Amino acid sequence: MAKRKRRIFTAEFKADAVRLCRAGDRSIGQVARDLDLGETALRAWVARAEDNVKADVGPAQTLAIAERSELGELRKRVKRLEMERDILKKATAFFAKENG
Repeated sequence: MAKRKRRIFTAEFKADAVRLCRAGDRSIGQVARDLDLGETALRAWVARAEDNVKADVGPAQTLAIAERSELGELRKRVKRLEMERDILKKATAFFAKENG
């Protein structure tokens, strides 16, 4: 059997395939054959979708690339501000001891 070239599927296609599996009128194997997919890959997509549902993270709640980078920048900024605050607390305590 000839090896098939690796294909890349969009998130939308994967979500549609998972939706077909969840409809319940066909098995995962049948949906995989109908869409010309490997059954193992489709089962992994379904499992991942179930994990997302359990974690209350649906496709509509995922962060866009811009939001994800902004979140990273904000986390860095918060960390820096917390460090500055801690330094100021220590300096205040040091000068209070020195003057008191």
